Amino acid sequence: MGPRPATGHFAKTLRHNLTAHGFLIGAVVCFAVFSWYPMIREFLLAFQKTENGRTTWAGLDNFRTVANDPAFWQAWGNTALYTALALVLGFAVPFVAALVINEFRHAQAYLRLLVYLPVMLPPVASVLLFKYLYDPGYGLLNELFGLLGLPEQQWLQDPDISLLAVVIASTWMNMGGATLIYLAALQSIPGELYEAAELDGAGLLRKVWHVTVPQTRLVLSLMLLMQVIATMQVFVEPFLLTGGAGPEGSTTTVVYLIYQYAFSFNNYGAAAALGLLLLVLLAGFSAAYVKLSRVEDE
Repeated sequence: MGPRPATGHFAKTLRHNLTAHGFLIGAVVCFAVFSWYPMIREFLLAFQKTENGRTTWAGLDNFRTVANDPAFWQAWGNTALYTALALVLGFAVPFVAALVINEFRHAQAYLRLLVYLPVMLPPVASVLLFKYLYDPGYGLLNELFGLLGLPEQQWLQDPDISLLAVVIASTWMNMGGATLIYLAALQSIPGELYEAAELDGAGLLRKVWHVTVPQTRLVLSLMLLMQVIATMQVFVEPFLLTGGAGPEGSTTTVVYLIYQYAFSFNNYGAAAALGLLLLVLLAGFSAAYVKLSRVEDE
């Protein structure tokens, strides 16, 4: 009769561990199938070519193909410009919106819902809304410009402003999540810090610069990194708004060029090579950013 409790405990522990490991194995399998395998497959495709149903090793030929494409450097330039504009608008606007909402003592729940509403809309619906707003004939923006006495714009047809128009639409579509994250960070700041700043005679801007920004530095750093990674992979907004390339290729991005290689030119090796270049660039940027952040913390 003595060993039975130990045996029962062992069986219970074994069943518990099997259940836990079962869930863990399921997660690992999902990651392996949908994340790790595509990455490994892309790496292999970048150095292969398929002709007449035969796959052979191509060395660096795929990289030479994309590097010699006239659209290659234009795509990288457009992507870098898009990222810069998105950092000015898409990084700053949600933070300012969070600061404004945080100042309200009432109706914060309504304002949070209002600012997050665009994220809940399907991207196609949001794009159709902005295509109506940008329409050169009856678009609401040109109507507003006319009332203000400003010249009408060819928002999506002018190569000089088409990328900016895409950035504006993208900022409106995606700012809700970042705003709520910033708002949560702001509400975790002790009120005593603001009271001390007010006693020292600090105004609104000085309180933001000397209290809010230092207290939310970690969140701002993380969101900056995520913003750069996300904007460097932009595809949906320019593809739906301008057809991808835009006027004179002004909205051609790296990911859209990858899409063209894969699904327009049927050159999966070149698409994989360009995707690998983007992966290496973003991985290098992330590693450098993390390294600099650690140096600053020390």
